Amino acid sequence: MTFMQRSGRSHDMTSDERVSALRRDVTSLRPVDERERRSIRRFLGALDRLERPFDQHADDTHVTASAVVCSPAGVLLHRHKRLGLWMQPGGHVDDDETPAAAARREVIEETGLSADHLAEPPRVVHVDVHAGGRGHTHLDVRYLLHAPAEPPRPPPEESQEVAWFDMTEAIAVADPGLRGLLVQLAGPGLRAM
Repeated sequence: MTFMQRSGRSHDMTSDERVSALRRDVTSLRPVDERERRSIRRFLGALDRLERPFDQHADDTHVTASAVVCSPAGVLLHRHKRLGLWMQPGGHVDDDETPAAAARREVIEETGLSADHLAEPPRVVHVDVHAGGRGHTHLDVRYLLHAPAEPPRPPPEESQEVAWFDMTEAIAVADPGLRGLLVQLAGPGLRAM
């Protein structure tokens, strides 16, 4: 196991290597719906033109990372403070981390829960390109993580509306950009929703 796989930090990876790895992960996805199909095309096009795709200050379009957190208690969602949408924890990628490490860090920061990637090395399970705050466009890569079925403990500065939802409830309340993935994770019985 490499240093990056253990820590998620990218000190021994160049930016070009991080971009190449991300391009490979996104290219290998099988879209769950038309929205993700369009997002993959937009994501790859943006990666081709962006000089520093992980830097939120370099361009209004940049890579973000988020985590779909599951446990025996269900799917963990939080109501975004500014957008008012129920969504998965996520945010910007720091200079010294991989998107997979950013997704894990955001779970801890936004919910107070520790979570682990279900795959090793972590792999992208979904992509959504959407409007972010301040006129930005987020190229969001999503990972599947597992956490203990404990009550969330968000810190005071984060949204206090964090909860476990069973899959049917999660699909009903989730941000439209997440819904397709949740339907796929739910299996054939809920795909008609």
